[in-house]
Formats: sequence, C-alpha cells, structure tokens
Amino acid sequence: MTQHRAPTAENPMQGMALMAGCMLVLPLMDAIAKYMANVEGMSPGQVNFYRFFFQVACIVPFLLAIQGRSALSAKRPGLNLLRGVLHGAASLMFFTAVKYMPLADVFAIYFVEPFILTALSAIFLGEKVGWRRWTAIVVGFGGAMIVIQPSYEVFGLTSLLPVACAFLYALYMFLNRAIGEADSPVTMQTMSGIGGTLFMGIVLLGGNAVGQTDFAISLPSSWFALMLLMILGSISGYAHLLVVRAFRLAPLSVLAPFQYFEIIAATILGYALFDDFPTVSKWVGICIIVGSGLFILWREHRRAQER
Repeated sequence: MTQHRAPTAENPMQGMALMAGCMLVLPLMDAIAKYMANVEGMSPGQVNFYRFFFQVACIVPFLLAIQGRSALSAKRPGLNLLRGVLHGAASLMFFTAVKYMPLADVFAIYFVEPFILTALSAIFLGEKVGWRRWTAIVVGFGGAMIVIQPSYEVFGLTSLLPVACAFLYALYMFLNRAIGEADSPVTMQTMSGIGGTLFMGIVLLGGNAVGQTDFAISLPSSWFALMLLMILGSISGYAHLLVVRAFRLAPLSVLAPFQYFEIIAATILGYALFDDFPTVSKWVGICIIVGSGLFILWREHRRAQER
C-alpha cells in the first residue's frame, strides 16, 4: 500500500535557523576547491566531479537507513535530476572562477543570486514579497559589497562565470521549493547528487577530449587530498540536505537574505587560510549583513505573534 506523507507544516523560524547555519558552513567547500586547484593542481572540473560523487557516497547509506530501498524511487526523478544538473553546472562555474580570482571577488559578483531568487519566488510561486523584505535584501547586498570590495579585475570575461553561477543556483534553489512534498529531502538530495555526478562525468569526458585543462581528468595525489575531497562531498551532501529542509519550512523570499551569511564564513576562512585580516569597513559590512538577516527574523517572529 502506498503511503502519502502529510505536508510539512511551515515553521519560518526553524527554516531561517537552518539556512543561517548552512550558509556559515558551505564556504568551506569553496576554500577546499581553491586549495585543490591551486596547491594540489587538480582541475576545477575534476574537483567538482568528486564533490558530487562523494556527496552521493556519503548520503546514500543515510538514505537507506532511514527510509529503506523504496526511498531511492523518486516520484519526480526528472525534476530532481535537473536540480543536480543545475547544481553541477553552477558549482563548476564557481570552482573555475575561484581558481583564477580571489574568493572574495567571486562572492561579490555571486551575491546577485538572492535578487534572482526573490524575483523567481514572486513571479512563479506567487509569494508575497513586501517592501521590508526587498529593503532587507538590498541592504544586505550593500553590506556584502562593503565586505568584499571587488577590484576592477573582476570585470573581465572570467567575471561572467559567477554571474552565470548565480542564475543557475537561483534556479536550483527555486526547484527546491517548487517540487514541494513529492519526495523527501534525503531522496531529493540523493537524486541531485546523481544528476550532478552524471553531468560532470560527461563534462570531464568532453573537456578532456578537446584538451581543456580546466576539465582535465586526474586522481587525488595523496591521502590528504582524498580526505579533503571526501570532506567536500560530505559538506555538500548534508548541508544542502538541510537547505532543502529549510525551504520546506519557510518561503524563498524569507530565506534569501540569509545567504549573505556566507560572507561571514568566507571572511573568517580568508583570514585563517590566506592571512587576509578584515579591515574596519569589512567589519561594518558584516554587521550590516547580519543586521539584515536579523531584521527578517524579527519581522517574521512579529508576524507569527499577530496571527
């Protein structure tokens, strides 16, 4: 007998907490990707392939443990695989960009993504986006620009990669909400990982065939490199699993500003790994980013009390 899961009740406060936590952890993936490309000499395409391969490897045992074999049968396999392709393409562009550009500059351009995501939610899902949320997003974006202070060098052709990444990732995030309750978050994340792995396998074969160095095929050069790639895949799998959960608990437009929290972790990693201590203006920007997210949190809490 087929069992139908009850729709997940929305809990915006919990959704925002999950989203904020994930955004503080996810930049660690980008730091690992930059290290693998610039220190270990592995192509961004190969790093991205391992990211999705190990994502599947780490999350499938969890999937089988909590839902059994039936969980591997997605009710909307096409849309879930499409999520994986979009995520794979977006990640590839981001990893390629951080190989050639400072991580902060890549984030500077990438942070047009919350604008795209909020617009998609308003246009296609009919979510009400009031002027206060729009203002919080704009203020948060301004804070991000203060923190990362992009140089003129980002306006070359390479700077188009984060723009394309932002658009594709916004579509991926949009599908997280649009797919709804058809499949569990764990099933969705597994199918996404499979889609991303297959997509990157095709990209690597094609790129390697034409001699594109950014898609060169290689194996990890050491056990340490292998461990980093496994950590990369694990973060990808479990953090994005929680992101899927967050989008079932709160509207896209509520969660969008919390993506600015990534810049906090990126700033810390920049100092810890690259000795890039934030200036006073960067700390001001961080406060603005946090303030925009906390404003949305306060606003949602007040609305919940008025219901």
